[in-house]
Amino acid sequence: MNQPVKKSLLKSSAIVGIATMLSRFLGLARDIVFAALFGTGGAQDAFMVAFKVPNFLRRLFAEGAFNQAFIPVLSEYKQAEGDDSVQKLVTAVQIYLGGVVGLVTLMAMIGSPVVAWLFAAGYHDEPEKLALVSDFLKLTFPYLWFISLTALGSSVLNSYGHFTAPALAPVLLNICLIGSALVLSPLFEVPQTGVGIGVILAGLTQLLFIMPALYKTGVWKPFSWHRQHPGVKKIQLLMLPALFGVSVSQINLLLDTVLATFLQDASVSWLYYSDRLMELPLGIFGIAIATVLLPSLSSLRGEHDTGKFTSTLAWAMVLVLMLGLPAAAALYVLPNELLTLLFQVGKFTVEDVAQSASSLMAYALGLPAFMLIKVLAPAFFARQDTKTPVKVGIQAMVWNMVFNLILFYPLGHVGLALATSLSAWLNAALLAKHLKSLGQLPSRSLLLKPIAKVVTATMVMSVVLLLVLRLPMFIMPEAILGRMGVVASLIAMGGGSYFVALYLLGVRVKHLRHA
Repeated sequence: MNQPVKKSLLKSSAIVGIATMLSRFLGLARDIVFAALFGTGGAQDAFMVAFKVPNFLRRLFAEGAFNQAFIPVLSEYKQAEGDDSVQKLVTAVQIYLGGVVGLVTLMAMIGSPVVAWLFAAGYHDEPEKLALVSDFLKLTFPYLWFISLTALGSSVLNSYGHFTAPALAPVLLNICLIGSALVLSPLFEVPQTGVGIGVILAGLTQLLFIMPALYKTGVWKPFSWHRQHPGVKKIQLLMLPALFGVSVSQINLLLDTVLATFLQDASVSWLYYSDRLMELPLGIFGIAIATVLLPSLSSLRGEHDTGKFTSTLAWAMVLVLMLGLPAAAALYVLPNELLTLLFQVGKFTVEDVAQSASSLMAYALGLPAFMLIKVLAPAFFARQDTKTPVKVGIQAMVWNMVFNLILFYPLGHVGLALATSLSAWLNAALLAKHLKSLGQLPSRSLLLKPIAKVVTATMVMSVVLLLVLRLPMFIMPEAILGRMGVVASLIAMGGGSYFVALYLLGVRVKHLRHA
């Protein structure tokens, strides 16, 4: 049996980050293809609403509640009873998870008109559009079953120090969706039907992809039949509240989509494209760091190493802000330039760019909070405490709805994005407050100085970009190569000024390492 390879957290994060970066950039390529072929509004809005539902559940299982509940329990049994117990646990969880998610999938497909009625409430007066949502739900929901089992396998691999295969699996999703949009979509009267078929193929492909690496761990026996294990009950108890605790931002985004169906046509698409750009840095940096953080915090908690637990959390908080703050500033300052380069082609119009840019700026304000949640929540789950994040998550979700009601009518889809960002900051602040009350929040001496340097460098970068944008040479041209040159120059100037500022403030690469 392969023993886990001990790597520094920074090295492990880099491995996941590179793989995730490839996946996210392919996801960006997918969105460019979608924008060019399908534009916004109409059937594309219907497809996006339909895919949001299983995709939301995917994020809970693949990046959220299941991962946060399963890894600490697996780590506990691995340390206490060894790999034989882990193998029985994995088999029992696989049987239970496959059965429950399979039932949910089947019920959703049979009841797709009801699901469409609930999640596309704004389309009740548009029966054709509502029927499209129902049809797309039937196509996309089987993906949930495949990806849930993939999530189980990925969690096992992460617990044994194998991060590459799980991080590369989403690459296959985007390859399948791009291929289906180009090859299958032209075969159907409603082109998005071809993409729906591609979603099913993507789920199956990802599950098959991780199986060889999973088999090598020695704890995955595909033909074993251990249905009983005490860890299953513990995972259930941890997972139910974790559904809220780690995934409030995703719940809020889903609620945004539901409310956007009441707005003018294409509002769902505008929110989607701005959210996708915001998700790029979140996926590359926030999720990559959180993926390697939870197993480490779980092990340190089991060893009762409080000092190392706190310093590890401080490292993660500083690192996500060091990456998240400049990313948020760039999205806020350069929304039109980025969206014009990436999406203004084919059926995606200048108006679509302007509307998406407005909601992107609103989402950018919350990006650092989204990233902080990704590293603060694991601090609770490593302690097998899911109640606190649930309480915090429910509060944030309620306030998100309050913010939505306040901002929805005057600001339209931009108000929905802004409400999500405000609730994310509230969520992060409350998580930090509770960690402080437990004595688990890193001290100011660990956080204040490095964060102050990051904020200063981000301000320098923002000023440089705002000044550069006033120059005539940075007006976006019509030609794609010209656009690429302008955006590349802006990114180089912004990134260069940021890292130079950090260097002048005394930040060095050695300061980012954490054993």
